[in-house]
Amino acid sequence: MIKLNDMGFDQRFQSHASELRLEGRNIARISAVDRGSYLIRNLSKDIPAELAGKFSFQVESSIDLPCVGDWVTVQYYNNDTVAIIHEVFPRKTFLRRKSAGEKVDFQMISANIDVAFIVQSCHFDFNMRRMDRYLVMAADGGVEPIVVLTKTDLIGPEELKEKLAAIKSSTMTGRILALSNITGTGFAEFQQVLVSGKTYCLLGSSGVGKTTLLNRLIGQEAFDTRAVSGTGEGIHTTTRRQLIVLNQGSMVIDTPGMRELGLLGVSEGVNQGFEDIVQLSLNCRYPNCGHSQEPGCAVQAAVTSGALTKYRYSSYMKLKDESNYHELSYLDKRKKDKAFGRFIKSAKKQMKTRNGQRKNQ
Repeated sequence: MIKLNDMGFDQRFQSHASELRLEGRNIARISAVDRGSYLIRNLSKDIPAELAGKFSFQVESSIDLPCVGDWVTVQYYNNDTVAIIHEVFPRKTFLRRKSAGEKVDFQMISANIDVAFIVQSCHFDFNMRRMDRYLVMAADGGVEPIVVLTKTDLIGPEELKEKLAAIKSSTMTGRILALSNITGTGFAEFQQVLVSGKTYCLLGSSGVGKTTLLNRLIGQEAFDTRAVSGTGEGIHTTTRRQLIVLNQGSMVIDTPGMRELGLLGVSEGVNQGFEDIVQLSLNCRYPNCGHSQEPGCAVQAAVTSGALTKYRYSSYMKLKDESNYHELSYLDKRKKDKAFGRFIKSAKKQMKTRNGQRKNQ
C-alpha cells in the first residue's frame, strides 16, 4: 500500500506536521496548477481542490500560494470528490522566476524538488546563457541541477563533444547527460538517475523534447507532442505544471516551456553558481569591489590573464546586475503594497468610528 513517504513526505515534513492544524484535516500533495485551479494527490487519486477563504485572505504574496509539489493540509467534501486547501507546509526546496512581462513579482514553478533536469536541445535550442539562468534558479532554491542535452541524433559526434566540453568548462554543474529520444542513446543512463520516492522537474524551452522524454519514461504516448517550427522555435505542448508518478515510484514534474526567464532575488543563487568568481573577489583591493573598473580587482585580473573566461565573467555580471535591479524594484513594490494595506485598514477603522458616532447621535 502506498504511504505518504513514498510520495516524498520525508522526515523533514513529518516534523512540521505537529506545527500545523491537522484536526479533521488530511495531508496531500499539489499535483497540478492551471490558472488558479488545483489538483491534489492523496494516497489513492487526484482530486480537484480550491483555496479556503481564510487562506486566500491571508496570502500576502504570490509565493505564499500553493504550487506543484507543495504539501498541504486539506479537508474533503462531497464524498471525497473535492477538497479545500487550508495550509502549505514549509518548502524544502523550490524553483521560481520573475513573472513574465513588466510585472516585478515572483512566479513559483514547483516546490520540494530533489533534482532539476535542465533540458536543452543540441540543435536549435542550445544556449549557454539560458542554461546559466536555469542553473542559478536551481542554486537559489537549493535544488540539484543536471543538464540534459537532447536530440543528439541531429549532430555529429565531434560537435556533441564540443558542446559537452563547453558546458563543463563554462557552467556550474558537475553532471551532464546526453541522449536521443529517437535512437534511445543515453536513455538507460538517464533512467538510472531516477530514484523511487524522489521528485524531479523538467525545465527547458518549448520543443527541446521534455514531453517526448516524459512519454518515453511512462512507456506510452500519454502527452501530446508537436514538432518544432522551421526556424527551430518550439511550439508549446505542455500547458500546465503537473506531477506525474512513474511506475518505478519516482515523480516527475513537467513544466510548460518558458520564453522568458527573468531572475528576481537570486543573489545567493548567483554566488553559489559562480563560486570561482566569489573566491577571486576575496583578493580584490576593495571589499565592495564591483568588478568593473576598480583598481586592484582580482576578478578583472583573472579575465586579463585568461584564468577566467570572458564568457563566464560576462554571464556573472549580467545575472548579478539583473537580480539586484529586480530585487530593488520588488522591495519597493512590497513597501507600496504594505503602505496601501495600512491605508485601507485605517480608512475602514475611520469609517467604522464615524458610523458608530452617527448611531449615537
